[in-house]
Amino acid sequence: MAVTPHARSLLDLADRVEVAGAFARSAARREDFAQRFPFPLAHSLDAILGDPSVDCVMILTPPDTHLDLVRRCAAAGKHILLEKPLEVTTERAEQLVAACAAAGVTLGLVLQHRFRAAALRCAALQREGRIGPLISASAGIRLWRPQSYYDQPGRGTLARDGGGVLITQGIHTLDLLQSLAGPVAEVTGYATTSAAHRMETEDLACAALRFASGALGTLEATTAAFPGFPERIELSGTLATATLSGVDLRVCHQDGEITELRPGGNGGTGADPMDFPHDNHRAVLTDFLDALDHGRAPAASGAAALQVHRLVDALLASARNGRPCRVAGVTAA
Repeated sequence: MAVTPHARSLLDLADRVEVAGAFARSAARREDFAQRFPFPLAHSLDAILGDPSVDCVMILTPPDTHLDLVRRCAAAGKHILLEKPLEVTTERAEQLVAACAAAGVTLGLVLQHRFRAAALRCAALQREGRIGPLISASAGIRLWRPQSYYDQPGRGTLARDGGGVLITQGIHTLDLLQSLAGPVAEVTGYATTSAAHRMETEDLACAALRFASGALGTLEATTAAFPGFPERIELSGTLATATLSGVDLRVCHQDGEITELRPGGNGGTGADPMDFPHDNHRAVLTDFLDALDHGRAPAASGAAALQVHRLVDALLASARNGRPCRVAGVTAA
């Protein structure tokens, strides 16, 4: 499903990157792809990995396939841009990140919400000290997916997707939240499968958050909020309150100034999860190419994605155990 915005991004960046080959196990999918995009097809994954002219591989497959594919690509010396999430469990995600580090290849994740213009402007205001030390940081992810979405084989299962709304849809907003507010250190959460869906994993989760900085916040994530609403992040600091609502930003400064950015556009919050422009996917790819050119980590790195996986684990553990849960690897102030 995610191939279209990536393919369009590759076409836009033809002056920087050449597509050597596209491969899928299904011949029908390869043919469909060839009909839609002017890229050559590869006859096997081995042909791609054995080609010394190929520097990078973009992996756009279900989460339960990631570890094996990444290990093979890393062993062949290929840098990797990987669709979220890392894998179906945090243990497998950690193995995946470690495999790339051991092979010395760059790993980037497709976490495109970081690259929305409003998110970049909000991050810049923080760096400039315009928001001030954070007091609270909260997120609301109120999306809609019809039952037909979850009726697709493997969708919303632990075996293929690794979880429900938190790791599949919420990962984007949780990554952006922690990139702006810092890591969550402790969470008290609830999670359930609502009456809106028949599925194995959670489609509704709520939590209280305590960040490593000492800031407090809340989280709501669901795919049962018809017809779907823009994701929302609110950061309250000592100097201003910043609100990200979908692709828009509004900052209320204590000196009376208002900072607004409203670029317009959809965010895939409703029944069609691909109802959005590909600009932010192009920005992910651009940042990945820049990282390779300059020898730095991508903005959305494996380490950053692991922070989200560990937060999700802690929230679901708290929901099962009925008590607060510390997030692995995070030390509170």
